[in-house]
Amino acid sequence: MAKVKIPRKSISLDMTAMCDMAFLLLTFFILTAKFKPDDPVVVDTPASISDTKLPDKDIMTISIDKKSRVFFGIDGQFDREKMLEFVAGKYKVGFTTDEIKQFSLVSSFGVPIGNLRELLATKDKTKFPQQGIPCDSLQNELTDWIAYARYANPKLRITIKGDVDASYDVVAKVIGTLQEQNINKFNLITDLKLKPKVL
Repeated sequence: MAKVKIPRKSISLDMTAMCDMAFLLLTFFILTAKFKPDDPVVVDTPASISDTKLPDKDIMTISIDKKSRVFFGIDGQFDREKMLEFVAGKYKVGFTTDEIKQFSLVSSFGVPIGNLRELLATKDKTKFPQQGIPCDSLQNELTDWIAYARYANPKLRITIKGDVDASYDVVAKVIGTLQEQNINKFNLITDLKLKPKVL
């Protein structure tokens, strides 16, 4: 008896819905992406073989550029607003709601508290001449920024991002400022270089 051949039908899939879904997802990710704001200064970090990754949130960054100026920043707009209110209370500086809102959008800054209003009034903050936050023994405003940032968010992880050409004295002052507040655990931000090959 001869075998009966069943006719094969080609399967057709309608990919229209899949294309629509892909474009919807792409649009969603583009619109909800958070872009890293511009830093006020470029820091060329030294290289190391450590591959520990920093978390995405709750970070306090103390940057030191090649001119040995100190910059300070924390993430989270609400935390920045709370921190500024604490600092304004200590230094008896009254910031307007617009200035507080402007400050909450600044990722990092490097001016004394007396010049902060001028920085906030400037539209292009990257062009404002920032001389760094004072951290010497006579006037150590960095201590207050660190303390009040920790009041605003106790979960902050502290990182130091120092330039290769930064003065060792300034880095030592920053570390000393942290140690004065019993902060002995912090991360140094470096570029990743390849581990040496073992022979």
